[in-house]
Amino acid sequence: MVGSQIAEVLKSRHPRFPEGSKVVAYVGWRDLTICSPDKMKAVFSGVLPLPDLKGLPNSYALGAVGMTGLAAYFGLLKLCQPKAGDTVVVSTAGGAVGSLVGQIAKIKGCKVVGFAGTDEKVKWIKEELGFDFAFNYKEVHLDSILKKFAVEGVDCYFDNVGGEFTYTVTRNMNEFGRIAICGAISTYNEDAKNNKVPFDYASMVYKQIRMEGFMINRWFNEWKDATLQLAQWIHEFDDNSQNPLSSEANARFYPAPPFRFPPSPPQPLLSRRVE
Repeated sequence: MVGSQIAEVLKSRHPRFPEGSKVVAYVGWRDLTICSPDKMKAVFSGVLPLPDLKGLPNSYALGAVGMTGLAAYFGLLKLCQPKAGDTVVVSTAGGAVGSLVGQIAKIKGCKVVGFAGTDEKVKWIKEELGFDFAFNYKEVHLDSILKKFAVEGVDCYFDNVGGEFTYTVTRNMNEFGRIAICGAISTYNEDAKNNKVPFDYASMVYKQIRMEGFMINRWFNEWKDATLQLAQWIHEFDDNSQNPLSSEANARFYPAPPFRFPPSPPQPLLSRRVE
């Protein structure tokens, strides 16, 4: 199972990972692990020293300050490059990544329009996360909504769904718009060999729109700085009731839930998952 964990180093011959230190290990869900950190090259693998979370629970390194937060951080800031005053559209905005994307966009001074799949999520991202506008995509006409609530056009689109939804957003984008493709959930159950989705070539060409997919390991060398920035934002907004990420009423940087596993049989190991 792909996943990450907070682990304690039990035995080590690596200078960056002394025995007794804590690490964030992208090694799947397991109790015991043997690995050579410098040789781990797969997309979802790697071991990093547990960052200084400035007093936040370590579990945040598995969620808002971990892979989830990093996907939102790098996808939005590196690819969409939002500027103050830009209009940012987020699909699956009630999800783990999308909800963080919208909040970071607000930090950058953007107008944020989010779409989710339930009325409960719509209410949450609008009233508690500070999205400017939020809609249940199942109950609205997307093109009409964008023309009314993104009347000056869409500058940035954080795409989690693909398909018809992305086609419609693309047609409403401004010149030099930026699209970050994090996922395409609307196509995941389709036959990969015959998976054809609508695509507006004319808008892409004449509006000079940039669309780019990404994996967060591209910025592996920047993870430390990114996690520190995410942790800092959380602390700042907990202390400032006027900020879009402040307090329990306005911020939902949820730590990852704890997972428990059956014990593994004794074996040589490098690290052990921390309960």
